[in-house]
Amino acid sequence: MEELIQKIERLKKENDFVILAHYYVDGAVQDIADYVGDSFYLSKVATKVEAKNILFAGVSFMGESAKLLNPEKHVYMADVTADCPMAHMVTVDRIKEVKEQYDDVAVVCYVNSTAEIKAVSDVCVTSSNAIKVVKNIENKRIFFVPDNNLGRYVAKQLPEKEFIFNDGFCHVHKSIDPELVKEAKEHHPDALVLAHPECTEDVLELADYIGSTAGILDYATESDCKKFIICTEMGIFFKLSKQNPDKKFYSVGHRQFCPNMKKVSLEKVADVMENPMEEVILPDDIMDEACKPLQKMLELAK
Repeated sequence: MEELIQKIERLKKENDFVILAHYYVDGAVQDIADYVGDSFYLSKVATKVEAKNILFAGVSFMGESAKLLNPEKHVYMADVTADCPMAHMVTVDRIKEVKEQYDDVAVVCYVNSTAEIKAVSDVCVTSSNAIKVVKNIENKRIFFVPDNNLGRYVAKQLPEKEFIFNDGFCHVHKSIDPELVKEAKEHHPDALVLAHPECTEDVLELADYIGSTAGILDYATESDCKKFIICTEMGIFFKLSKQNPDKKFYSVGHRQFCPNMKKVSLEKVADVMENPMEEVILPDDIMDEACKPLQKMLELAK
């Protein structure tokens, strides 16, 4: 392990790489990354890094977003097969259909989506900034894609807007059952429940705090409470425990596990930096159009 870590550090310098890792990948990968965060943080970091090569330890839409925001840089995925099922749960045809039906609609696209979907959207959002961005949009009518649960959570905070929802979901967050949350609460009555807004509404109703992965991490770190029930992907437990060694973190009784995120390993990171083969490449027309909603997000979220 130590040898592999040293090799990664050497390859970073020799081949001018920066490693961006999401909180949901394996803890060993988070440890060797230059930047670790949620989608919003990493999308901002991607615009500021100096290295000419970006290696993304995450899923495909994240690499695409990094490329869209940095067209002159070379972007590589630690595992090219690591994908997000939810990113594919809306189609260009469905977006066109809604746009034809409502001439005043703004298509708000969760960053967990393909570049093709971003290209036909008006603005992107992340779970960190969705409420702020949607509030700042002039349009009253919003078509929120692809995640139904995050869309409904945002809609609840902004009753002045009119929402059209899509059927997409994150299978990890949707699998978190409210009955299991109640059970966990019975086992740990003095623990606070922290939930990601991709969870279903009946889970969010049980939460003491609702926020993005970064928000959950910050809340747990700043709170005086010593015990927490965590309703999001288990990769966050690594950083939670590292930042808060005196606190206890519990799952809701089953594996809150994203198999795609867990495809990323130290070995794959080293292999890609040693032999950078499959670069993230997007067609020019997609690059031009899909970059606009990401740039708009960064402006509206300031």
